[in-house]
Amino acid sequence: MGQSFRRLLAISVAFLTACTPVPQEPVTPTRAIGMTDSTMPAMRSFSGQRVTTPTRSNREIAKDFMDLSFRMESGRPVARLTRFVQPISVRVTGDVPASLPHDLRGLLARLRNEAGIDIFLTGAPRAAITIQAIPRAVLNDAVPRAACFVVPRVSNWEEFKRARRTPQVDWTTLERRDRAAVFVPSDVAPQEIRDCLHEELAQALGPLNDLYRLPDSTFNDDNIHAVLTSFDMLILRAYYDPALANGMTRGEVAARLSGILARLNPAGQTSPARPQNDTTRDWIENIELALSAGPSPARRRNAAFEAISLAGAMNWQGPRDGFAHYAFGRLNVGYDPQIALTSFQRAMQVYGRSAETRLHAAHVAVQLAAFALSAGDAGTVIALADQSIPVARQHENAALMATLMMFKAEALELQGRDAEAQALRMDSFGWARYGFGSDANVRARMREIRALTPEQGL
Repeated sequence: MGQSFRRLLAISVAFLTACTPVPQEPVTPTRAIGMTDSTMPAMRSFSGQRVTTPTRSNREIAKDFMDLSFRMESGRPVARLTRFVQPISVRVTGDVPASLPHDLRGLLARLRNEAGIDIFLTGAPRAAITIQAIPRAVLNDAVPRAACFVVPRVSNWEEFKRARRTPQVDWTTLERRDRAAVFVPSDVAPQEIRDCLHEELAQALGPLNDLYRLPDSTFNDDNIHAVLTSFDMLILRAYYDPALANGMTRGEVAARLSGILARLNPAGQTSPARPQNDTTRDWIENIELALSAGPSPARRRNAAFEAISLAGAMNWQGPRDGFAHYAFGRLNVGYDPQIALTSFQRAMQVYGRSAETRLHAAHVAVQLAAFALSAGDAGTVIALADQSIPVARQHENAALMATLMMFKAEALELQGRDAEAQALRMDSFGWARYGFGSDANVRARMREIRALTPEQGL
């Protein structure tokens, strides 16, 4: 393997998606960045603005709502609709990071304004939903591989440990929702904590399932979307609509849902409905195998390739097809770089067909930028970054945005535009501190990207 592709392997591992937590450790430097702790810019964060995604047909959204609400991720059926009675109180406890209260307040404001849910933060000792921040090692010791999770009928970590593997924490046994606990890591990057808040609070309130077919939602295990989208808010608004009630069956909800969506999303009444089919268990199992850490690299590559084949056989043209190519590319960077590049190009082609998958394309742009920078193609790197940075900003993904800014800074430097490069690099650091956490991690990411440039060959 050429040395440039060894560097590509490092960048592929470091900057894939939110699926892979950023390691909290420094990396041996390849070149001084010239930035001390005193000159590192302050961490930047987002305001929690509305994240708007294109409106799809209400017929499509109705099917999504039913599949999200009446099935678990495992495929187990959910017999009845359950939700909290409003107003809904939320409390925070544990080793609370400094960034969490700000991000939580922004999320609760969005839930009130966009989903119409009467939800509020309380300092009382008990609440409907408790968010507890605990060290990642403690969390993973109890639930390996889980970045964060939500549990019904408990209010703290000790209650959860006592109730584990009992019907008490089985969502399918609920008649209504009275208590739930969201457990998030306390010692990871601020963005990862925020992402956990969005995904787990949404599931505490509403649907429990994730669907790989969704292009515009956090209710999707591909982890492309980091914060709740306008689609997610529409689903939650419908979930808490007065026309629905605790204990309703699938048929009872279906009978009311078309009228609810017509009222809440009138634009979706005229949008054309596209054919949809369920994601097969074979495809899901192959994707899960491809993304898992335990199996051999060959097994993981084979699983990703099988997912591509299954997507082709089902004629999927969207997030599932693109994600299978993306996963296959990731797994081939250190094995066959040309296959990896071809896979990323194919994923970009698939994602580029629709405005619904612009954020997906921005993730792929990181991988293509790594190849282009390694080849000294500064123009392509800049074009990829300019196309993708606004998308990352719109979707409030600081880690993705900072990474793309760092790539563009290196490309500008290759073109001799040193002042522009330094200004952009400085701007990227503020976002990187939110996206990656510690200053050591920020510097490590910058070094990894710099190591891709031809003059940094080892």
